[in-house]
Amino acid sequence: MEPQLDKIGLKVGLEIHQQLATNKKLFCGCQPLELEEYPVKFSRKLRLAKSELGKYDPAALFESSKSKQIQYYANPKSSCLVEHDDEPPHKLDQNAKDTALIIASALNSDIFDESYVMRKIVIDGSNTSGFQRTMLVSQGGYIEVDDTKVGVQTICLEEDAAKLLKDTENIREYALDRLGIPLVEIALEPVSGSPAFVKKIALTLGRLLRVTRRVTRGIGSIRQDVNVSVTGGGIVEVKGVQQLDQLEKVILYEAKRQHGLQLIAQKIEKMDLDTLSKNQSVDLTSYFTSCKSKVIQKSIKDRAAIRALGIKNFAGMFGYEPYEGIRLGKELGQQVRFFGIGGIFHSDELPNYGIEQNDVEGIRELLKLQPHDGFFIIAGAAEKLEFALDAVINRIKNAKSGVPAETRVATQTGETVFLRPRPGSSRMYPETDIPPILVSKEEFEFAQKNIPKSWDDTITELQKKYGLNLQLAEQIFDSDYMELFESICTKYQNPNFVASALCSTITNLQRQGLDASLLKPEHIEETFDLLSSEKISKESVEIIFEGMMSQKIKTPGEFAQSQSSFGDMELEKFLDELIQGNLDVIQKQGARSSSILMGMAMKSLRGKISGEKISKALESKIAKILEK
Repeated sequence: MEPQLDKIGLKVGLEIHQQLATNKKLFCGCQPLELEEYPVKFSRKLRLAKSELGKYDPAALFESSKSKQIQYYANPKSSCLVEHDDEPPHKLDQNAKDTALIIASALNSDIFDESYVMRKIVIDGSNTSGFQRTMLVSQGGYIEVDDTKVGVQTICLEEDAAKLLKDTENIREYALDRLGIPLVEIALEPVSGSPAFVKKIALTLGRLLRVTRRVTRGIGSIRQDVNVSVTGGGIVEVKGVQQLDQLEKVILYEAKRQHGLQLIAQKIEKMDLDTLSKNQSVDLTSYFTSCKSKVIQKSIKDRAAIRALGIKNFAGMFGYEPYEGIRLGKELGQQVRFFGIGGIFHSDELPNYGIEQNDVEGIRELLKLQPHDGFFIIAGAAEKLEFALDAVINRIKNAKSGVPAETRVATQTGETVFLRPRPGSSRMYPETDIPPILVSKEEFEFAQKNIPKSWDDTITELQKKYGLNLQLAEQIFDSDYMELFESICTKYQNPNFVASALCSTITNLQRQGLDASLLKPEHIEETFDLLSSEKISKESVEIIFEGMMSQKIKTPGEFAQSQSSFGDMELEKFLDELIQGNLDVIQKQGARSSSILMGMAMKSLRGKISGEKISKALESKIAKILEK
């Protein structure tokens, strides 16, 4: 069963974060390079502080409860003392400022003639300083999608965060390559409509940004945060949506999850949950010493504490599933994972996982529960268990209200998982190290003059210039490889093949589970250089891409060298042996046998020699046999 989107009051607001193609970072002269070597290493422990109004931000408070050590890795080629937070920020990058003004002008947004850089509290470790620098460039404006004007709320210029390398129970590791790269953040007004329409909005806005030719392309260079709500529920912000196909799935999942939580709320709205307290929990560590559950025994071995809490009249509510996969028990499990706790056990799923019926009966007796009562079990290190227990209890209490306002993160499957509470107004305060940013009349006029032509005009030009059909022109324009495509086509004169390789071939390999991030632009250029100089065949392009994305091939040049030993004499010998072994096929099929034998030949020779060359030689040999 799926929810009826038009009846649950679904609203979706997009926030687009797009990296700008500058040659330096926003507040220093470092180049935005993605490197793999980090000679500099240091660690920090970020602590929570009150805002200027004397309040704690709820999102920051949640992050600080995890008590993680932050490890940073840096390379002097891509970061300096500004990224280390050991030096004040330098002057704002003019190129980034110009680009933000051009984008604001293209979106008909009202540009402020004076802006102030703000500090946005972020203490998950992604910023060494504990905050992100951001400035409001403009407000208002619109973008047209299917003859509908979608409003723009705000456009900001800000710093990108550090790149997460690893996240363990006690330590989180980041690389500083990406920290400080200029970003433009565009927040759109919420719209009612289908997920397909929202996807079209994101596609249209992405195309408008790309047509400026002042933004970066590639995996991770554009991210969509999605604000989703249904009637009567809080606004849920979903972070980390990087692909348009994923966007639709995330919206559909959140609509189902949020409406499902409202149906769960209707079931428990009359229950007295306000009196729930962790003081009512019971320590079961000694009780479980003989339990057969591997999870429980591992917890005991790790010297974890095990607690249980009973809830009156709650039997069946942990596992109640208004939609497939939407359960309160699942929500609670996600809450505790951020404290380094694997999850919880609850009464609706027991006996299971090695916890037997007699264990369940014993727990019910210890908690003094009736058959219609429920309970949950949680295990973890004592210092984290208190925070986790509070989180679970608060989430159960909030379940009566339906959909809590929170921040979640998208998964590759299109689902979402809990990340942290929604930030409040206390997370922003002025940046004291940077004076107000003024926009001159000349800068404003420059932005107006450089508003790019429409993206559909650009796609039409692509069609004409390179002889592409509309579908292929749109694919290459929307891909991460537009500039790379144009560069390759200056040397290799087959644009259709280049576009197909960059779009279809790479996409198909990704669908097979291969990692496109391993195939760098320099690898692609080298591959087509080898093809231009006839050192590899066209069939080799896919083989090289597949090898690079699966880490079976180190470089395209290495592959070309390994194949160079196969020459004309080797081809002659191979085809003669192939024909001798299949004379009966040639006698029965006649000229049609060439396609059969060609398939056999390509299985062995694919990538070693041109398919066209194999085909001509094979047809010639078969024709001579048939003449005899």
